[in-house]
Amino acid sequence: MNIREIAESIKGQVIDWRREFHENPELTWEEVRTGNRVAEELEKMGIEVKRMAKTGVLGILKGGKPGKTVALRADMDALPVTEANDVPYKSKNAGIMHACGHDGHVAMLLGAAKILSGMKDDIKGTVRFIFQPAEEIAQGAIKMIEEGAMDGVGAVLGIHLWSGLPSGKISLEPGPRMASTDILKITVKGKGGHGSMPHQGIDAAVAASAIIMNLQSIVSREVSPLDPAVVTIGKLNGGFRWNVLCSEVTLEGTTRCFNPDLVKSFPTIIERIAKNTAASYRAQAEVEYTVGTPPVINDPAISKICCGAVEKLYGKDAAVEMEKVMGGEDFAFLCEAAPGVMAFVGTGNSEKGTDVAHHHERFNIDEDSLPVGTSLYAQFAVDFLSQ
Repeated sequence: MNIREIAESIKGQVIDWRREFHENPELTWEEVRTGNRVAEELEKMGIEVKRMAKTGVLGILKGGKPGKTVALRADMDALPVTEANDVPYKSKNAGIMHACGHDGHVAMLLGAAKILSGMKDDIKGTVRFIFQPAEEIAQGAIKMIEEGAMDGVGAVLGIHLWSGLPSGKISLEPGPRMASTDILKITVKGKGGHGSMPHQGIDAAVAASAIIMNLQSIVSREVSPLDPAVVTIGKLNGGFRWNVLCSEVTLEGTTRCFNPDLVKSFPTIIERIAKNTAASYRAQAEVEYTVGTPPVINDPAISKICCGAVEKLYGKDAAVEMEKVMGGEDFAFLCEAAPGVMAFVGTGNSEKGTDVAHHHERFNIDEDSLPVGTSLYAQFAVDFLSQ
């Protein structure tokens, strides 16, 4: 049997794994049961297991012939979301849900490990299976890299099940795919006083409001209109009484873009606007800028190999183009450690109700898409190592 046929033959096992992980979701850095079950299944397959990054798992499969090293990655953590789906495998952990497809990612990578372990003698080189914790807070990939998961790796493939794509379709085009995800906090300080006598104080609320508006000019006037970018303030706190002048306001938000040069420029631009705007209202502004993840940029050469794998498995029509998204992924750090590709495998099916947005309480996946991701993981590993 070829890889696609093997993936279909173990579909039931992959679905069972997915449902088990869905029923038992665990939050970031708490993926203890998940990691233990992954390690247990890998060991049954005869794959060497290393525990790292607190709850992470690295599986190592050495082929029967010498060669390069390829890495395949799946993220494991769930979200603090209360599931609203009425399914037999509904989350058993109150307030926690696999609302982004990570349960499917883990199951598909276990399926790929099963396929590849059965082909061990014919594999040229080494396959590393990276089961990564803490993707939702963009910390797990860095920890896995620091502890050696990517040492000597020649290429890496990550798969994200995607409700915005029709089930079974695959997007893996080269170039920018997901955005950088930095965090900003601005503290605006004024001077309190009675609301009826604003001239005696310095209104931090007015200054903060002006800063929010002026930050919008970054995208409209300081960034090329051909270069997508976002500056969003999502949280505003200030004041304690309706007739008291606000003396301090905190603003929290995020920036998103695909241009690495703009990523570096954002802190300076935001600090300039915040401080100068505050000063024009006699207030002061302090900026804390936290670098999150870089943009995910698919390597052209690796993308070409992935496209070849998809065509081999499902034909040319299976690969479709999808617009890049402003969401972020710490898979970007793995792509900095080795040439990589983030492939989006469609799971959207309106009849099955699996076209709901990610992180939604009714998010679910079309399990018919699981063999697609399973086979793509395995076929890409074989093809890369064979070249």
